[in-house]
Amino acid sequence: MKKNKNFTITTYIKKYKFQIFFYILLYLIAGGCTIASTILFAESIEHITNSNYKIAIYILIYLIAITFIKRLCWYLTTIIYNVYSAKIMSELNYDLAKQTFKLNSKTFMDHDTGTFVQRIVSDPERIVINFSSIIELLTDLVTSLIMLIYIATLNIFLFLSVFLIVLIGSILETFRVKARRKNRIAVRKSNDKINSLTTEIVKSEKDIKSLGLENRLSEVSKLNYEEYRKASFKYNFVDTNFWSSRNLIIEIFTILILVFGIVLIDKGLITLATFMIVYSSKGSLHELIWSIGSIANSFVDIKVCSERMSSLFDENEFVTEKFGNLSLEKIKGKIEFKNVSYTYKEYEYKESKDKKDKKKSKKEKVLVSSNVVFKNLSFIIKPNTTVAFVGKSGSGKSTILNLMSKMFEVDGGEVLIDKVNINDLNKETLRRTISLVNQFPYIFDMSIKENLLLAKEDASDEELMSALKKSYLYEFVTNLPKGIDTKVGESGIKLSGGQKQRLAIARAMLRNSPITIFDESTSSLDNFAQEEIKKSIDLLKGKTTVIIVAHRLSTIKNVDKIFFLDEGKIIDSGTFEELFNKNEKFKNMFLAENI
Repeated sequence: MKKNKNFTITTYIKKYKFQIFFYILLYLIAGGCTIASTILFAESIEHITNSNYKIAIYILIYLIAITFIKRLCWYLTTIIYNVYSAKIMSELNYDLAKQTFKLNSKTFMDHDTGTFVQRIVSDPERIVINFSSIIELLTDLVTSLIMLIYIATLNIFLFLSVFLIVLIGSILETFRVKARRKNRIAVRKSNDKINSLTTEIVKSEKDIKSLGLENRLSEVSKLNYEEYRKASFKYNFVDTNFWSSRNLIIEIFTILILVFGIVLIDKGLITLATFMIVYSSKGSLHELIWSIGSIANSFVDIKVCSERMSSLFDENEFVTEKFGNLSLEKIKGKIEFKNVSYTYKEYEYKESKDKKDKKKSKKEKVLVSSNVVFKNLSFIIKPNTTVAFVGKSGSGKSTILNLMSKMFEVDGGEVLIDKVNINDLNKETLRRTISLVNQFPYIFDMSIKENLLLAKEDASDEELMSALKKSYLYEFVTNLPKGIDTKVGESGIKLSGGQKQRLAIARAMLRNSPITIFDESTSSLDNFAQEEIKKSIDLLKGKTTVIIVAHRLSTIKNVDKIFFLDEGKIIDSGTFEELFNKNEKFKNMFLAENI
């Protein structure tokens, strides 16, 4: 994967460098207090042994003061962490979400929902947590190293014994970190699948029940969770084996060092205070080795999360939309496809070894399948006319709309609006030029009014009511207890399919774009809802360029022109009556629909 220079975690860390410096300083002070506490405690034992009780009490009083300072430092670090970790996470979340808005529609089709959820929500949180852990662990590491050096000043033989334990434990931690990184990647991939599947199940709950898919999807869920369980088990099992082996060796060697210390006391080579310092520092040995491994683990986790987040900025895997710089003020709404070619390509991203560095791996974009949809497709739509594209499923109707609205990029030829290539238009011009009403429009978890204001934030109450009337939604809305301020729920769950469509049409009418596209807007509705939406579309006739893709031919009887598609080619065009009279395929499609 190409390293993205525009996205680095250090950019977000540097922004709060003074707060982080203070955070580290407080941790170091707390660590120093821990060292001082250990030494003072040993000194107090020495004085008690020698019957110097007054001095021992003074030392313990100092110990209380040091403990207070240590706890105050830890309290302040917690406050700093809570404040600034939230800020860093929210900034990361925002910038990553902002980047996803730049991705083209094909990119969203090529990746599952879990891919984006993990990168935008989970990975920033893990990075902040791991960064905090590294600071804590480094402080513990420094504290433990100072204690190790202090032991060396007391007795070189004890120091060498302790150093041997640290060395053995560190070697085991190195192997554990390598295995952990490899297994962590597998766990995260399985977790992505689970997130995507869970999102789909929640959003398609009604379809699952109506189609009786509970058992089938339960089996699919079971397989996904089983894959995740196996990956998690392997990750935890391998990690536990290394962890247990390391701890067993350390604990046995620690006991042997204590035995060795008793021998040294017996021979008069060390004092009881020295022995107490070594004894009370046995926990530091665990912390020292644990810190070495945990720091490495945290860096590994940060690296994995950083690579995943940075991949959102990798143009090879997550392709962004491309726009020109041309701005047009007045657009009439003429559309022309000039020798347009488009091939639908499906890719997979596979891990492969880097040829230059065999230890590293990179993601390769591998073409899995391709399907030629159009080759040299040409047609013209005059401004302020209403046209429709019809044909069997898979004939390319929706692809034309995606190319027209620049959701997909053409492979060859040109798509022109008012004789200007849409690739030359800037984003603002293109987006305000075209309004798109999908078959399943997304209605946000807001009130009806807030959903409408998304289309035009400064719309007056009169404009809102006018849009509701034109979309035949006015009567329904005004009869609601809270009227236009009624909350519609996530994905507009409180609305029927027809009401969602009419609300989406109201939004499109508020925008008043020169070109309005309806993609299968009535295919899943009953006849009554279909008729009302048809009336709404008819109100736009002659005022804007209207493009309709429809399965139901009865809904497009009044359009100015119909393009009849078959296998990616326009095989005929004309009014409804003209096609019905001269084209047998078109006639049979209509008759089959109305039997």
